[in-house]
Amino acid sequence: MLADNNRFKREVLGPIEQVVGTRGLITDRSEMQTYMLAWRDSWEGRVPAVVRPATTEELAAVVRICAATQTPIVPQGGNTGLTGGGQPHDDDSEIVISTARMNRIRDINVDNNTITVDAGCVLATIQQAAKEIDRLFPVSLGAEGSCQIGGNISTNAGGVQVIRYGNTRNQVLGLEVVLADGRIWNGLRGLRKDNAGYDLKQLFIGAEGTLGIITAATLRLSPLPKKTATALLATASPQSAVAWLGRARAMLGERLTSIELIERVCIDIACKFNDRIQDPLDTRYPWYLLVELADQDPEDDLENRLLNAFGRGLEANELLDGVVASSAEKAAALWRIREEIPEGHRREGVSFKHDVSVPISAIADFIAQANEALGKRFPGIRSFAFGHLGDGNIHFNPLQAQGGQADEWKARLSDVNRIVHDIVVRLDGSITAEHGIGQLRIDEIDHYKSEVELEMMATLKKALDPMNLLNPGKVIPRRFM
Repeated sequence: MLADNNRFKREVLGPIEQVVGTRGLITDRSEMQTYMLAWRDSWEGRVPAVVRPATTEELAAVVRICAATQTPIVPQGGNTGLTGGGQPHDDDSEIVISTARMNRIRDINVDNNTITVDAGCVLATIQQAAKEIDRLFPVSLGAEGSCQIGGNISTNAGGVQVIRYGNTRNQVLGLEVVLADGRIWNGLRGLRKDNAGYDLKQLFIGAEGTLGIITAATLRLSPLPKKTATALLATASPQSAVAWLGRARAMLGERLTSIELIERVCIDIACKFNDRIQDPLDTRYPWYLLVELADQDPEDDLENRLLNAFGRGLEANELLDGVVASSAEKAAALWRIREEIPEGHRREGVSFKHDVSVPISAIADFIAQANEALGKRFPGIRSFAFGHLGDGNIHFNPLQAQGGQADEWKARLSDVNRIVHDIVVRLDGSITAEHGIGQLRIDEIDHYKSEVELEMMATLKKALDPMNLLNPGKVIPRRFM
């Protein structure tokens, strides 16, 4: 254990404190607690120190000390992840490097539609800075008030606007990265075209801090929408929802910014634990679509466009009912339903969370096959599905049977995962769409990815981090390291 090692204190902590100062080094167990605990799923680590550099140069100096002493590092942003990717292990074998103090907005270029920021900038801060210059940074997540952009990039975060703008990878034009040996790669170029060799930034996007530590990013900005329209539409099934999605794309084009699929049980449980949520429709339906349009033209009659698409869906029996928000307040109330689903889900009991993606054409087959297989194997298990219909990302999170014993249901996790993920892979999908691998999915990745893919990943890891010091035990299966 590093914490009890006098050599570690002398050769690692001493030099690190000289670099970052007392404000940048935490060794008190109680003060480190917020860096050790995950906000969900009970991930808990234990480290002898948390380092909080204030600049890229400080972070690079810390990494050089760790490389010289072979001290493993866990890079951490806002600590809002869901797979343990930013969590240290519980054996005092690593240190955490937090980017929380690296939170400057370095540059805003209106003509180039870019913003350059430190990795520790909170996502909501970037969104607000873009809005102040009449621009949009379109990555939008439930944790946007606390997650940091470095973590968003390192996990290639998705969110509710991927259907129009793409995920985080699509917003990154350039990166600054500290490599495993402490060298700094400055790739902060705000170019839309650059064919001068490999696109190196792509290596670090979605790598979860295993290949390098992102310290800054140049991000693409989009025009700020001046008008939006929001609706909650009822539909009979995922099949009919996908059919209407095709119609909506044809009629609404890029104005369609979000389309969320929600199973009825999700609304019931959200309402159960939050009395601020109200069902906007008098009749209960099995499935719903939360739809949002946006446009830069303040004169565009988005409500009428949405009503026309809604009406065509009713005529084709793709939709059953619905409501279009008549004000910003009512639109916010509709979004509140979606936003409170995860919290209600957490409080309802033991659940089996799957962040999966399949081709949009296979969404209905996936949900039907997974529910049928689980129902046969585990009588009483409750379907619970919601997610981003427009990009095929479904949060398929079945719940324990009502009245069941929690310990008994927890013991079924691996069997449930195998059933669900076997179906996902059979449908040419991915077992993780936007949450990443981290610790949670590392064994499953070893099972589902081909040997060729895993060998290529391991080759990159060994080339950029030959001593396996950056976020060890994450992303790359253990047998390769």
